[in-house]
Amino acid sequence: MIYPMKRELEPHQLIERSINKKFRKELWGPFVTALKRYELIREGDKIAVCISGGKDSMLMAKLLQMIQKISEVSFELEFLSMDPGYSERNRKKIEANADLLKIPVRFFESNIFDVANNTEDNPCYLCARMRRGHLYAKAKELGCNKIALGHHFSDVIETTVMGMFYGAQLQGMMPKLHSTNFEGMELIRPLYCIHEDAIIAWRDYNNLEFLQCACRFTEKRDTSGDGIGDSKRQEIKFLIRELRKTNPYLEKNIFNSIHAVCLDTFPEYKTGGIKHSFLENYDGRK
Repeated sequence: MIYPMKRELEPHQLIERSINKKFRKELWGPFVTALKRYELIREGDKIAVCISGGKDSMLMAKLLQMIQKISEVSFELEFLSMDPGYSERNRKKIEANADLLKIPVRFFESNIFDVANNTEDNPCYLCARMRRGHLYAKAKELGCNKIALGHHFSDVIETTVMGMFYGAQLQGMMPKLHSTNFEGMELIRPLYCIHEDAIIAWRDYNNLEFLQCACRFTEKRDTSGDGIGDSKRQEIKFLIRELRKTNPYLEKNIFNSIHAVCLDTFPEYKTGGIKHSFLENYDGRK
């Protein structure tokens, strides 16, 4: 008896299978959890999936592409990549990975690197703000009502700790936000419940090589010898990694804590940009 030859899967199909099978618990499950828990996608949405070329945004694009095929909720995706001034090599790396993953990316150019790299006054903040503004504008031009960014669980934890250590405030990172400058636009974070370690494991398992941040400040960090340089985020990342050795539940506890804030125990807090004191209703709660 002659048996038919087993069909060989294409690279993008093998990568999708790894998400569905090997990393289902670490990637697919938390991804679906975030979509449902925070109601990130609704009927009729047109979402601009913002691709920087790094591991996080590339995985996010693939996850959204996969869920769109099976979702009972009808929505559209526009895969959008802004070139802020990449070198030819880095631009080609993004294009090659998009082709490998079968993600139809639309590119547009900006001069953000020229502007941000010529300021010493918080260039990373300026770069992030400018990137977001350009992405919102392009997404709205294309008829989208949402942009999706690749911030993950570990970003949420690090941002919370950084706010305490260097910003003197308790401030989290929201899973979705209404834009204050682009009416009718919303930002969503589909990787909100996915750990960075899981993304790295998926990348390495599939022998993928993604773009790193390509500005001169990141290059300075990479040549510093300690993996930190002037990056406070990297400093916090290393600190959490060390503390996790003796407390494996550290990140989960921080994440749960921003979902269980008890305002009754804070002497002051802000809501809607307005500062409040516990003294406002202190006597009424005897």
